Amino acid sequence: MVDYRALAELRYQIRLFLSFSERAARSAGVEPQQHQLLLACKGLPPDSRPTIRTLATRLCLEHNTVVQATDKLEKLGYVRRERNGVDRREVLVEITPSGEALLAHLSVLHRDQLRVGGPALYAALGEILEAGARPGKAGSRAGSAESSR
Repeated sequence: MVDYRALAELRYQIRLFLSFSERAARSAGVEPQQHQLLLACKGLPPDSRPTIRTLATRLCLEHNTVVQATDKLEKLGYVRRERNGVDRREVLVEITPSGEALLAHLSVLHRDQLRVGGPALYAALGEILEAGARPGKAGSRAGSAESSR
């Protein structure tokens, strides 16, 4: 059996955080996708390179959408494109000092918001994971198979 109330609560808590994030980005003078691009660029795993393709994958966006966001951030002075010194075909997106300052400001706001809303988000996720671990509930193999019949 699917616990719709738990799923709805999780979705609501995620949406609250995303809504906060969108407002924070806009009040700082950038669009939410631009903020996400800065964060994705800064937070890449150590074995990843900040190419448009990698950033598009990390953001679940189309290549051309990331190119447009990068263009706008470049015009604002928050990123720059640099050619790889070894493979000149590869273009890397680098955050400028201004972009670093903006990202640091937004990250503090987001951490503060998570301190406030995080417990409810954690509880909502915990409820779903706990329900999935109980026999006959959504998330367990038997429960999922029964509920799909």
